[in-house]
Amino acid sequence: MAPITHKIDFAVILSVRNANPNGDPLNGNRPRENYDGFGEISDVCLKRKIRNRLMDEEMPVLVQAEDHYKWDKFPSIAARVAADPILKKETKKGEFITRACEKWLDVRAFGQVFAFKSLELASAGVRGPVTVQSAYSVDIIDIESIQITKSANGETSEKRGSDTMGMKHRVPFGVYVSYGSINCQLAERTGFSDADAQAIHDALISLFENDASSARPEGSMEVVRVYWWEHSSKLGQYSSAKVHRSLRVQRREGVASPRSFEEGYEAILTELPGLTPQIDDGR
Repeated sequence: MAPITHKIDFAVILSVRNANPNGDPLNGNRPRENYDGFGEISDVCLKRKIRNRLMDEEMPVLVQAEDHYKWDKFPSIAARVAADPILKKETKKGEFITRACEKWLDVRAFGQVFAFKSLELASAGVRGPVTVQSAYSVDIIDIESIQITKSANGETSEKRGSDTMGMKHRVPFGVYVSYGSINCQLAERTGFSDADAQAIHDALISLFENDASSARPEGSMEVVRVYWWEHSSKLGQYSSAKVHRSLRVQRREGVASPRSFEEGYEAILTELPGLTPQIDDGR
């Protein structure tokens, strides 16, 4: 398929209710927050969920979650690449990148660094056209911590008692916003097409489907709204920064402790002449 010929910008509004949207392993798995106290969901976390949604639609994805979201028999990314007879023996970087982009949607979308001992090629890097920014909460978040108890021994050889104390952390409620863009110049290099862009758009709408866990119970994470700006040219009528600034999400006046987006927040969109976004509610 032909690469996209028009720049795309997008924004995603997310809500969190009694869940840990993205735990920080360096901070006891507490929900991520910056130094000002605003919640954060990393770009890596968001791209993982996009990849999972693409896999749900049976689209080819290279970077699979090897521990819990893997659709094939390969134990690693290196094994998945080496299983392709062309990639395994290809020594020309250009041909290698072309083949990898043709085979895997996430490679031609997000890019990938290939540097495996199992390949004839020393290394190859792909810059992808799709960039996703970390999501930040509109307000400073509260974090609740509760103590939990394990009441069963994991192994018969354990000498300690079965009751083991632990901690669980969650955000009672929060609204987060993430922004992203799709660059035409890089899309031409990877072959990222309009069909690929539509797949990313659909994945954003259903970002938290099939994503339930103990930290994120079903229904606790929700895509509120997706804004999708399609420019009329490769460079776009406006910079991505200006497009992203045209959407402002803020707390409604007089609402002290909102428990839903509709109750406590509003999205204000500043009109940009000649550029009107497609607006979709989350699924």
